[in-house]
Amino acid sequence: MSIDTIKRQIPDFAKDLRINLGNVLDHEQAGDMSENQLWATALATALASRNKTLIEAVAAEASNHLDAQWMSAARSAAAIMGMNNIYYRFLHLASNDEYAKMPAKLRMTVIGNPGIDKVDFELLSLAVSAINGCGMCIDSHEKVLKQGGVSAGTIQHAVRIASVMHAVAGVLDTAEIPALQAAA
Repeated sequence: MSIDTIKRQIPDFAKDLRINLGNVLDHEQAGDMSENQLWATALATALASRNKTLIEAVAAEASNHLDAQWMSAARSAAAIMGMNNIYYRFLHLASNDEYAKMPAKLRMTVIGNPGIDKVDFELLSLAVSAINGCGMCIDSHEKVLKQGGVSAGTIQHAVRIASVMHAVAGVLDTAEIPALQAAA
């Protein structure tokens, strides 16, 4: 499976996504984002979007650009943020402040030792947090990124990648629903 195959599977009603998928994965349009950051963000957010077809295509392409450490870090960011985003979103949304005063008691050691530069891992974590809708995590990761000297353009591009991956996954998930096929 390839990114081009994914693009061909995107129906005409979502042709903007087809174009955006190509654009966000084009390193020339990524500003000062490194190639490693781009492809690891793409992989982490494809994983967070949970569409097997998209994950396979992005993983295949990402493996052409990333070494094993970056591939592992992308998977780790998707995994740990899948847990943290739920927990911290609950703390943020709960009316009872008592929960925020309690220890999380959740193992998160990968954040301290992700196998790549911590700032790069924070970028992946921010993008996954955007998909999972955890404002508390987004603020926390963005603060670390800014302190680490990451540009607003790189942060924005990571979130652009996340938004496109999530939208493409949603379209692919619904492509096999018969009533929607007839309407396309």
